[in-house]
Amino acid sequence: MVEPRSFSCPQIRVLDLFCGAGGLSAGFGAESARFNTLRAIEHDQAAAATYAENHDPETVFAGGIEDWLKEEEIPGADLVIGGPPCQGFSALGKQEQLDERNQLWLRYAETIRKAKPKYFVLENVPQFLTSVQLVRFKRQCRPSQRLGAYTFQAKILNAADYGAAQVRKRVILIGHHRDLPFPGFPPTTHAKVADDTHVAWLTLGDVLNGLRRAVTDIHLPSRVIEVDGTLLPGAFKTSELHLTRHYEQLSIDRFRHIPADGNRFDIPENLLSDCWRKHNNGSGDVMGRLNFQKPSVTIRTEFFKPEKGRYLHPTEHRALTHHEAARIQGFPDDYKWVGSKVAIARQIGNAVPIPLAKAIGAHLARLL
Repeated sequence: MVEPRSFSCPQIRVLDLFCGAGGLSAGFGAESARFNTLRAIEHDQAAAATYAENHDPETVFAGGIEDWLKEEEIPGADLVIGGPPCQGFSALGKQEQLDERNQLWLRYAETIRKAKPKYFVLENVPQFLTSVQLVRFKRQCRPSQRLGAYTFQAKILNAADYGAAQVRKRVILIGHHRDLPFPGFPPTTHAKVADDTHVAWLTLGDVLNGLRRAVTDIHLPSRVIEVDGTLLPGAFKTSELHLTRHYEQLSIDRFRHIPADGNRFDIPENLLSDCWRKHNNGSGDVMGRLNFQKPSVTIRTEFFKPEKGRYLHPTEHRALTHHEAARIQGFPDDYKWVGSKVAIARQIGNAVPIPLAKAIGAHLARLL
């Protein structure tokens, strides 16, 4: 588990919305035991179960945020955190699709209005900065509107600058009550090149050190947990997730020709698929190999598929394992996970890296 620092100051009441596997809560909790999560809301059953395995299960509301807002009296809080799902966001200038996920930011805003926090933190993909939803959120925060008591600033932060072994750029929006000053953003602690005030970015070699490189296990351990009358695989420690996939020989032959920092363009023509022969451009990350001397690229939900990005192990002819991906995200080896391999991969890829969450928590704890 991520061990919290001990403080004697008053507790900080937190609501964690769209909490997923608990990356934000884990990072905040690792920074200070003062952070006290009153409620953690997650609609995905497996992700909610993962959160419950690692945090107080009594705080978890395993259901949609709209149901929570209808069914419960929303408690007062000092801090609201979370990241509404990004799949439904619409770019400015484009017609907004009828996607119910487009409305989840409204539920986030409604929670702020009811909980009346001092601060709130919202994490999302860089595209959020140019979305229709952000424009509407700004309108909600005008003095004459429903969230008129609040204002916010948003900035793209790179998790590598805060101690994650991963170049992962995300929008961090920090809001505050207008009676309080804007707290600013957490100062960076790491840089691509070390200087007087920063240490060098962590690399894959730093965080994967000690893990065996050869992997033969494919399946999760035979273990289930009952969650609301349903049996789900789990719970599994991160260290039990060092699992590979079955690869055809053709795939392995392709992998063998890809050096560190290489990609599908390094594969000999006789091993290329027909579609690759016809397209000699496109993303250089497809079938890309990572490098032990550099941070990882962004860990997404399908990191276990080499064709989905730069996810080949630096030296082995396979994609990253769930164990490796979780470590890159900052999760400790004793963190517990619930769900299928695909479900757990989704939880890992959607999580806020713990080092980034810890930095945000440290920055806000000084003010609360």
